[in-house]
Amino acid sequence: MLPGETSIISISIFRQYPPQLSGELYPNGIPVYPENELADLVRQHKVDLVAFSYSDISHVELMHRASVAMAGGADFILIGATYTMLKSDKPVVAICAVRTGCGKSQTTRHVCKIMRKMGKRVVVVRHPMPYGDLTNQIVQRFACYGDFEKHQCTIEEREEYEPLVDQGIVVYAGIDYVQILKAAEAEADFIVWDGGNNDTPFYYPNVHIVLFDPHRAGHELLYYPGETNMIMADIAIINKVDSAESEQVTRVRKNIEQHAPNADIVLAESAVIVDDPDLIRGKRVLVVEDGPTLTHGGMPFGAGTIAAKMYGAANIVDPRPYIFGTIKDTFEKYPHVGPLLPAMGYSKEQIHDLEITINKVDCERVLFATPIDLPKLVSINKPTLRVCYEYRNHSRPLLEEVLIKRLNV
Repeated sequence: MLPGETSIISISIFRQYPPQLSGELYPNGIPVYPENELADLVRQHKVDLVAFSYSDISHVELMHRASVAMAGGADFILIGATYTMLKSDKPVVAICAVRTGCGKSQTTRHVCKIMRKMGKRVVVVRHPMPYGDLTNQIVQRFACYGDFEKHQCTIEEREEYEPLVDQGIVVYAGIDYVQILKAAEAEADFIVWDGGNNDTPFYYPNVHIVLFDPHRAGHELLYYPGETNMIMADIAIINKVDSAESEQVTRVRKNIEQHAPNADIVLAESAVIVDDPDLIRGKRVLVVEDGPTLTHGGMPFGAGTIAAKMYGAANIVDPRPYIFGTIKDTFEKYPHVGPLLPAMGYSKEQIHDLEITINKVDCERVLFATPIDLPKLVSINKPTLRVCYEYRNHSRPLLEEVLIKRLNV
């Protein structure tokens, strides 16, 4: 289907893709409808083709979407990974995953350290998180904390950008990835693509690194486009081997060896770091975890839970009796979350509701395991302790070794 030949049906939350970005073929912009209206839209507009284009969905759920489209008379396609990739003039290292919450962010930071040790200028380009006014998000550059305020970042965006900025790395994000690439190339020797939501890279990678989570062994074969990433991997990192069962690690390794036989396999740890573990021991703690990892990532726990158990917390306090406002919606949508609090903050209202919820919980200490310094965004009425996590090599081959070999530098 060529642009302009028929109506475009876009599947997402209800909003309008603005005419400033949609091009001359769509002078009124492109309407975006809720996904639950797909069947009606296909019939109403006699749609010929439905193209699926979001990520981190199980193969079963994906085929449910296909069945709805095909039952209405439309063809259903998936867009090839390389079809959407842009070619850069600079070398690109892409960091992707088979599921959300595998450890891409800490791996991105580690890869940046490797590059800078080699004397290279590194710029990170982050997968988009287009939650605000798209016309103000065409090209976003983050180099200092003031840029987070300038671009009105959500908590999720700050979780991705803030640790890199703390490291002295410039981060680009936004909507127009042609313009973003040109801007990044102007100040980089190497570009690191940080792929969110286990999507495939937007830029052709010279080296494609893919993260695996043995706590969800087998998911690498069950999710789209995670399985695509696995098959395309140059370097396959099995992360969190320090907290996973050996049988789970072995299962993931066998799947990689079968489906990506040319990939270098690296074992890594997601090291949990707490400045003063004694502040946890014997305390009733509220654990605030990274939001996307718990919600659409489907993980039943994160680094905060590991720290609470590792350092002898008396118990983890269940926040559900205290949840307030929009935070209630999160628990209704993701009932598997259980007695943990995801750091939700997609709007000022939700950040406010998160603050109220934390302050209502009857606990002795708050452990926050988000990648950002949460008390800078919300005022908490009880003692807090930050739980950090970082990439750590587990055994040879080291990531540094296989990356330099693949880059041939």
